[in-house]
Amino acid sequence: MSGNRGVAHLVCGRRAKWLVLALWLVVLFLTAPFAQKLTDAQDNDAQSWLPGSAESTQVLEISEGFRPEQIPAVVVYARDDGLTARDRAQIQDDVRQLKQLRDHGVRGAETRGPVFDRQDDPRAAQVYVPITMDEKGWERIGPAVDSIRDITGTGGQGLAVHITGPGGTSADFSEGFEGIDSTLLLAAMGVVVVMLLITYRSPTLLLVPLLSVVAALFTAQALIYLLATHAGLTVNGQSAGILTVLVFGAGTDYALLLVARYREELRRHEDRHEAMALALHRAGPAVLASGATVVLSMLVLLAADMNSTRGLGPVAAIGVAVALLAMLTLFPALLVIMGRWIFWPVIPHLGSAEPTEQGVWARTGRRIARRPRRVWVLTALALAVCSLGLIQLRAAGISNADAFTGKPDSIVGQEVSARYFPAGSGDPLVVVSDRAQAEQVGRAVAETRGVVPESLGLPPGAKPVHEGRVLFEATLRDPADSEAAKQTVERVRDAVHAVPGADAMVGGGTAALLDMDKATTHDNILIIPLVLIVVMLILCALLRALIAPLLLVGTVILSFAAALGISALAFRYVFDYAGEGTDFPLFVFVFLVALGIDYNIFLTTRIREEAARQGTRQGVLTGLAATGAVITSAGLVLAGTFAALGTLPMVAFAEIGFAVALGVLLDTLVVRSVLVTALFLDVGRAVWWPHALSRRDGVADERASEVSRSGAG
Repeated sequence: MSGNRGVAHLVCGRRAKWLVLALWLVVLFLTAPFAQKLTDAQDNDAQSWLPGSAESTQVLEISEGFRPEQIPAVVVYARDDGLTARDRAQIQDDVRQLKQLRDHGVRGAETRGPVFDRQDDPRAAQVYVPITMDEKGWERIGPAVDSIRDITGTGGQGLAVHITGPGGTSADFSEGFEGIDSTLLLAAMGVVVVMLLITYRSPTLLLVPLLSVVAALFTAQALIYLLATHAGLTVNGQSAGILTVLVFGAGTDYALLLVARYREELRRHEDRHEAMALALHRAGPAVLASGATVVLSMLVLLAADMNSTRGLGPVAAIGVAVALLAMLTLFPALLVIMGRWIFWPVIPHLGSAEPTEQGVWARTGRRIARRPRRVWVLTALALAVCSLGLIQLRAAGISNADAFTGKPDSIVGQEVSARYFPAGSGDPLVVVSDRAQAEQVGRAVAETRGVVPESLGLPPGAKPVHEGRVLFEATLRDPADSEAAKQTVERVRDAVHAVPGADAMVGGGTAALLDMDKATTHDNILIIPLVLIVVMLILCALLRALIAPLLLVGTVILSFAAALGISALAFRYVFDYAGEGTDFPLFVFVFLVALGIDYNIFLTTRIREEAARQGTRQGVLTGLAATGAVITSAGLVLAGTFAALGTLPMVAFAEIGFAVALGVLLDTLVVRSVLVTALFLDVGRAVWWPHALSRRDGVADERASEVSRSGAG
């Protein structure tokens, strides 16, 4: 036995299993306190998201020398038929109280306003309240806005009062991220519990993978917290949320595949230790290759320009690596400790029949084998037709008004403000230049189409000069997050860059959005091919072939295009979303390719194992029959965990969750079970070229063909 089980005895031996359990208990005891602090280590300020070399990022850094980093909350008062004398008195009283406010970083003394939409018979007023954004700014932005609202109220008797601007919108985003870890944890856990009950039909067995995944998540969170605190790793709300989904999804997938192989071996071996050792020996390489694919694909994100994308890479890689470690050590040790009874009520006894031999996937394989070429051609055409929905994809960015699944107060206030004031008020351009050319730069900005000329001025509370440079702001005529505003930024940059010796730069919220769009476009072009290369190399090393990896990568690309096409149609005509983030295709691609290739790895490694004994044709049929049910279950679990992102009130998360879940289902139910199976049957043993399997004697394949034809008859 020892010759077959390799190093598996180090995990599931009669004594080793207890040592593995003890080691994990020690790890959990040491790491649990740190896991709970991951939220405290999150860095959600602007620089953690922006591309590091972008002009807007440089302006943000320079502006800190003029004033503390701050964003304005804009209080909007409006009455359609004109503000009454009582309204105006209330506004003045609110301003007086706001100037005395110091809570949660609110710089009340620098409050500006009220600014009325017109001098005679005004209908609306704006008051600007700056909020300091230091290292704890994002933690207190919500309480800061709440303290402002305590003074201004929410309106009534015909007077509308809203808090908008960058401060109000940031507070609503902060509220959306609040409790993200617990929300996603509970949602993902719920999905996993339901799917494991359906898959295992055992209330006892589901506890083992669940405990193992939770242990992996806590360990990963603790490790990431320590790296963020002591090694400069950047973690934000986005990466922390995706970490939970990845660990639950990938960890449960690995558990399902190991349990399926363990069950097979339990029907062949009386000793459960031997059964687990053989299961690990035979399924372990596929699980390791799958985990390595995800980890390396995530690390490719380190090449991204976007800080938020680059930071996600190591966070996700650590999560999947820890999940892989837990599923290859703690999980098998727990299964062996529990014994066969853990499978109750369907306990696999020695000599009992293997249900997959005559199951639905065995019958599916025989049907595909009748006309494999027709099957794969029709399936590929159907996926290609689905991919035509890509013409509806609008991955050009999402405005603040469209970023929430609901309509929070800041968005309502933004709409109210735009009816009476320049749409870009509250989120100005920020321009820095050398002092000597400041007047010329200011004139260039004022003369640019799309800028309100009379709005140029020094921000309140800012130094007039710092290290020979000046800083001033300008209001845009269009909404700050609109495409028109981004085009204005391009024009302003062209104008100020043309001023000789000014060394002028343009930043602010709109400029940051523009720079993020450009960086994401760069990342899409760079990272997508790199991920494909990584996946291709791993498949070549695992299968020791070239044709099979090329076919598998091609099917994954087709699956990705179809998932994106269907998702784009659903977003337009079902969910009525206005568009997608510029990073949407990249994230969906990375998750679908890195995770979707898993199922092809599990299927093709089993096919290769069987092909070495039975020939390629029968190996394909046996591999599909043996892995079909478990891969389908794994796909449903992974799709369900990503769908949990839809519980968050942000459109970007909902879109990523929907597209990845759909793509995983396509990959599981169509690409792997039908397209790949039909391709391998049609190409035959040539899929293993240049390995010796591509040149082996065809007797086994010939016999398998006869068996298939007689079975079909």
